[in-house]
Amino acid sequence: MNKRIFLSAPHMSGNELKYIEKVFESNYIAPLGEYVNKFEDSIKDYTSCENALAVTSGTAAIHLALRVLGIGAGDDVLASTFTFIGSVNAILYQGANPVFIDSDKESWNLSPILLNKYLCECEKKPKALVITHLYGQCAEIEKIVDICRLHGVYLIEDAAESLGAIYKGKHTGTFGDFGIYSFNGNKILTTSGGGMLVSSNKDWIEKAKFYSTQAKEPFIHYEHLEYGYNYRMSNVLAAIGVGQMEVIEDRVLKKREIFEWYKEFLSDIEEITFMPELENSRGNRWLTALTFEKADYNKVMKALEEVNVESRPLWKPMHMQKLFENSKSYLDGTSEELFKKGLCVASSTTMTKDDVKMICEVIKKVL
Repeated sequence: MNKRIFLSAPHMSGNELKYIEKVFESNYIAPLGEYVNKFEDSIKDYTSCENALAVTSGTAAIHLALRVLGIGAGDDVLASTFTFIGSVNAILYQGANPVFIDSDKESWNLSPILLNKYLCECEKKPKALVITHLYGQCAEIEKIVDICRLHGVYLIEDAAESLGAIYKGKHTGTFGDFGIYSFNGNKILTTSGGGMLVSSNKDWIEKAKFYSTQAKEPFIHYEHLEYGYNYRMSNVLAAIGVGQMEVIEDRVLKKREIFEWYKEFLSDIEEITFMPELENSRGNRWLTALTFEKADYNKVMKALEEVNVESRPLWKPMHMQKLFENSKSYLDGTSEELFKKGLCVASSTTMTKDDVKMICEVIKKVL
């Protein structure tokens, strides 16, 4: 049996253990310490965001953003339907109602046309939009920003999958009122678990920091006027993040190279369509995503599993989930069609061109 090829395996830079050892020497392993600050600074330096807060997960970051923006029970919050549920769960934490907007074919991300139509037609104005940059590829973010501003809707960018993606020279996560990144085990940069909240508004980040540390008032004793959360990242995980950030551009370039290998080996297969990339953008190609016009992706998955290669269907749209059967949605069928035909193939940065060639040969045999 071949060695297991994972969808997106963690890949250490080599310095993570050295930084972890320094954390243990200092004995600051809790959600305090120099590496939390260093990790936040590295994200600020890389993305040119003004303020950053290291937290326990991307979902925690979205939750904090919604809380700071005053989203509460009964409010409507727009969201991409074609996404991972972590983008939406935080809306439920606040007692708000998710309203799902479909994708466009040009990016597979939330459609600005449908977004604008919904906002022009809806009777109840949503308070915010949580938009996902899917699989590391940029949404039409400038258009979406303009629409949100026109209608007075806060914008939270879920850039959990898209650290390193750039639209017209600007990093995803830095266009909206808030942006979030995820460092889960399979992301392009991983701290095993963790997230980052960013914003140009310093007061908002300070408020999020307050909520993330149990909303403790500035007294020598424990004084609380509001409730909060235990959401701050530990110094240990932040040390891993600092090591990972030293190679983030290498990881982006390798992910993009893997995508190009897939295109090269599958270019003669007419029924395969790869996830598009918008003009004037650079996605990080976190996962290479594609669709089959006729073939059953389940057969492709089974064939790949037989040679010990992991793959995964595209996200099942949120409006199709039983959990959200009573939620409002504004659809044109794009995300359902992508889910019906789509697959994510192995995209680990440790993969070689021969690995990709082998995977493509398996795919071709099924087709």
